[in-house]
Amino acid sequence: MSAAMSVAAARPHRSPLPREARDTLFLLAIITATLLPHAGHLPWWCSLLTALMLAWRARLAWRSEALPGRWSLLAVLALVIGLTLATHKTILGRESGITMLAMLMALKTLELRARRDAFVVFFLGFFLVLTQFLYSQSPLVALWMIGCVWALLSALVLAQMPQGVPSLKLAARIAARNTLYGLPVMVALFVLFPRFPPLWGLPKDAGARTGLSDSMTFGAFAEIASDDTIAMRLRFDDAPPPQPQLYFRAQVLTRFDGRTWNAPRVNWAAGEEAPVLSGPSYRYQATIEPLRVTAIPLLEFSDGAAGARFSLGRLTAVRAPQGQWQAPVAVAETLRFRQEAWPRATWGTRLSRADRIEALSLPPGLNPRAQALGASLRERFEGMGEDALAQAVSRELLRQIRTGRFSYTLTPDVYGENTPHAIDEFWFDRQLGFCEHFASAYVVLMRAAGVPARVVTGFQGADQQLQDGDLIVRLSQAHAWAEYWTASGGWQRADPTAAVSPDRVQGRPLRAAPGAFTGVMEQLQPGLLLDLRTAWERLNNRWQQTVLNFSTGEQMDLLKRLGFENPDWTALGQVAGGLLTLVALGGAGLAAWQRRPHDPWSRQRARVRRELARLGLDTRDDETPRGWAAALTARHGERAAAVAQALLQLEAQRYRQDRAAATSQWQGSFAAVCAALRQDLIRRPA
Repeated sequence: MSAAMSVAAARPHRSPLPREARDTLFLLAIITATLLPHAGHLPWWCSLLTALMLAWRARLAWRSEALPGRWSLLAVLALVIGLTLATHKTILGRESGITMLAMLMALKTLELRARRDAFVVFFLGFFLVLTQFLYSQSPLVALWMIGCVWALLSALVLAQMPQGVPSLKLAARIAARNTLYGLPVMVALFVLFPRFPPLWGLPKDAGARTGLSDSMTFGAFAEIASDDTIAMRLRFDDAPPPQPQLYFRAQVLTRFDGRTWNAPRVNWAAGEEAPVLSGPSYRYQATIEPLRVTAIPLLEFSDGAAGARFSLGRLTAVRAPQGQWQAPVAVAETLRFRQEAWPRATWGTRLSRADRIEALSLPPGLNPRAQALGASLRERFEGMGEDALAQAVSRELLRQIRTGRFSYTLTPDVYGENTPHAIDEFWFDRQLGFCEHFASAYVVLMRAAGVPARVVTGFQGADQQLQDGDLIVRLSQAHAWAEYWTASGGWQRADPTAAVSPDRVQGRPLRAAPGAFTGVMEQLQPGLLLDLRTAWERLNNRWQQTVLNFSTGEQMDLLKRLGFENPDWTALGQVAGGLLTLVALGGAGLAAWQRRPHDPWSRQRARVRRELARLGLDTRDDETPRGWAAALTARHGERAAAVAQALLQLEAQRYRQDRAAATSQWQGSFAAVCAALRQDLIRRPA
C-alpha cells in the first residue's frame, strides 16, 4: 500500500478542482448515499436539515470559502437536540439515536478542518451503515451498504495519501484490494461467531395494514392497505392441504370492552385438554418471518396439551389453554421449525367455569339491538338442547350474512365515531367490513344468544402457486374468524367472512385498488409485475436461507462435517481459535515477506551485497556499486580488478538508464569473478 501511495504522490492527476475541494465533495456524496436509505424512517425535519447542511458544506467546498464558526454549529446542535426530544421524547433509544447520529454526521462535515475530523466522519459513516440493517436486511440493502462501505474505505485511503493529487480510481482500487485481503477473516467470523439475540428489538408496525396483532380493535380504521409481504413459507413433506383447510392459528381473543378484543385472562393450570387427533395429518417445515407478535401461527391443529413446549431455536413456545402457541417475547427474528397438523382434530370438549364466563361476557349497556337479536334467536331455538341450539344460531347468523346486504371490503370507513354501539352500526346499518368486523359481530351475537364464543386471529389461505416448492403465506392473508363451543364437539370453527366472500377462503384475498402505475403496467403487460415479484421473492428467499438464517444449528452441522461427533460451543471455540492462529501466522508471514525487497533492482543489490560480504567487504544501504568497487580496489589492489569492473558495469546500467539491465547472465559472471577472487585470496593472503 505504501508503494502505491508513493507512486500516486509521484504521479499527479489533473483535476478541475483543488485536491481539498474534490475530496470533500467526494466525501459528501458518500455521506448522502449512506443516509439515503434512512430517509424513509427519519423524521422529516431531520432529512430536511441534513440535506441543507450537506448542500451548505458542498457550496463552501466548491467556492473554497471559510467554514462556519463554532457558535453557529452549537446553535444548530441545540436545535437538533430540541427537535429530537420533541419528536421522540428522549435522546436515548434506537429511533432517537439514529436521528442524532445522522444529524451529528452532517454537522461534523461543517468542521472538517483536519484529517482527524475526517476520520470521525468515516467512522460515523461505518456506524450509520450498520444501523440500516436494523430496518432491513434484504439483498438490495446489503448490496447498497457494501457500495457505501467501499466508498468510505476509498475516502479513508485518500486521507492517508496527503501528498500530490491521487486519483479516486487509485484510492478505490487500493480499498478494494485491502478489503479482499480481509474477506477470508470476515467469512470465518460470519461462520463461527456465536449467534446471540439481537441487541435491539424491532418495533411493532403501528400502521393500518394487513397483518397480525396481539389485540384487535373493532372498526378503528377507515381502510387498510393490503400488504403482500411474505409472512411465512411452508414446505410439506407431501401434497399440501386444500385452501379451505389452511387456517393458521395465532392468537385467541376473548375479552371485549365494546371496541377492543384482548387475550384471555385465565389460569393456565385449568386449561383445556389436548386435541383429539383424527383424519389425515400433514408434516411440514415452516419458516416464519419476524411478525413481532408473541403468538406463533401454526396450521390447525398441532398436537400437545396446554403447557406443552416446543423449541424455536433460542426461544421456546408454550401451548396456551386456548390452543395457540405463545413465545415469551414478541418474535423479532426469523424462525424455522418442523411441525405436524391434523386439520380435522377436535379441541376443548371440557370447558371450565371461568372460561365459560369469559366466553359469554359482554359489556353491559352496549349494542342493545345485537343483544336483542341474540336473545330472540335463543328463544326461537330454545327447545333444541344446548349443542343443537348453538349450531342452529350459528347457521342462522351465517345465513343472514350470506343473504343480506353485507359486503366485504377493505374500505369500510370508521365505526363507532358517532355512537358507542359499533356492533349495532355494523350489523344493522352499514353492513360493510372485512374479517375483523364479521368475526367480532358474529361472536357478540353468539354470546348474546347464550353460546360461548371467541375470536381467533391468524392466517387463512396461501398463494395458489408453489414457489421453489414452498407454500407462500402473506400478510395480506391475515385473517380473523370465530369459534363457538358445544359439549359434544368442543370448539367449532365458524368463518363469517366465508359466508359473505367465499373466494376469501379459497386463497384469493381481497386486494386494494391498484395504483395508477400498477394499473397501467397490468394493461400493457399482464402478469409482468407478478413475475417480477416472484423472481425477487425467490432471490430474497435464497438470501434468507443461505445468509440470514445461518444460525446455531447450521454452525453445529458444519462442525459435524468437520469431524466433531457432538459439537458444542467448546468445539466452535476450538475451530475459531485454530483459524485465528492460522490467520495470525499468515499475517506474520506476510509482514516478513513485505520486509524483503521485491523489485528487480533491490533483489539484484541484495545478491551483490551477499557476494561482497563473502569477500569480507561490509556494505551499507546508502552506498553505490562504484563505492563498493573503490573499496575493493583499495583493499585488494589489482587482484579485485575484475570484480570492480563488473560493479562499475552494474552502476552504468542502473544510473545511465541503460535498458540492457543486469541479467541472470551478468549475475552468473559476477559470481564467477567473485569466486575467482576468493580462491586467489586463499592461495595468496594479503
